[in-house]
Amino acid sequence: MKSTALYNTHVASNAKMVPFAGYEMPVQYEGVTAEHHTVRDSIGVFDVSHMGEFLVSGPNALNLIQKISSNDASKLTIGRAQYSCMPNKTGGIVDDLIIYKIKEEQYLLVVNAANIEKDWNWITENNEFEAELKDLSDEYSLLAIQGPKAVEAMQSLTSVNLSEISYYHFKVADFAGIEHVIISATGYTGSGGFEIYCKNSEVQQVWDKVMEAGEAYNIKPIGLAARDTLRLEMGYCLYGNDINDETSPLEAGLGWITKFTKDFINSENLLKQKEEGVTKKLVAFEMNEKAIPRNGYDIVDAKGNVIGNVTSGTMSPSIGKGIGLGYVNKDNWNLANEIYIQIRKKVVPATIVKLPFYKK
Repeated sequence: MKSTALYNTHVASNAKMVPFAGYEMPVQYEGVTAEHHTVRDSIGVFDVSHMGEFLVSGPNALNLIQKISSNDASKLTIGRAQYSCMPNKTGGIVDDLIIYKIKEEQYLLVVNAANIEKDWNWITENNEFEAELKDLSDEYSLLAIQGPKAVEAMQSLTSVNLSEISYYHFKVADFAGIEHVIISATGYTGSGGFEIYCKNSEVQQVWDKVMEAGEAYNIKPIGLAARDTLRLEMGYCLYGNDINDETSPLEAGLGWITKFTKDFINSENLLKQKEEGVTKKLVAFEMNEKAIPRNGYDIVDAKGNVIGNVTSGTMSPSIGKGIGLGYVNKDNWNLANEIYIQIRKKVVPATIVKLPFYKK
């Protein structure tokens, strides 16, 4: 098991540490519900340094990125980021990722921790353009400072105006006494805030100053369990649950990041799928009775026929209901449709709803 540079800090904060994506990670500190509400109401900080970072440089950097990713990275300007995915050759998704344009001919790709080796091999295998690739994953740390008080609480730590960094934009600037960190507004919680990319040797100083600056706002460290409930309330996909090697971006509701204005891996087949229509679709649903849906549970119709499966589910701390995402076949995916979740021997009714579950 690997550990992040802040491992000892988490242990000292009484975090419950669990193996996750090859790392010992803090899953919770004081409890999932309390941590969830801290982020929704005020400010919390996550150590997500297990994520992967690849630097793609050179005259052909954009050509490589355009080939491997579904979104149109040619639209990026310096200081902007873009959510995208890497389609495989059989209709599924290698991984989802965020692409940052650092400067002309230089991009940072941020990928999921569990897929670092797989993604690196995939990108390298498709690098016919001889773009320069560097895996920075073991050198960099990543903190996500999230919540409605994040900008106000952290402003004293930087010379840039944090309120001017709009969603999916970033600055390379000073923060917490460290020069040249990436301050990025690409949160995964739906409650505002930003992320800090810095070197492993710098992250302890950043963490300490963040906790100090946030003390007046009751800042708390937040674990991965609350990160999951927060992202699910927004309906954000989680790789390995809601998207994987066998789910197409169109089935997953990611048509908005699948741009057919360019060629990319498997774009021809995905365009055909778009034209013909998908046969299953990722939907959001709320439980009509007190029950918690879980990954892998069957979704059935009123007659008990299996029509899909749950990919993510939880009891929503913000709305007090069981919520979930799942794939449902064509005849049953309409908004407001009643579906049923098979929870052990019981069949519990649920209603298909529009995302996000949590509305500010």
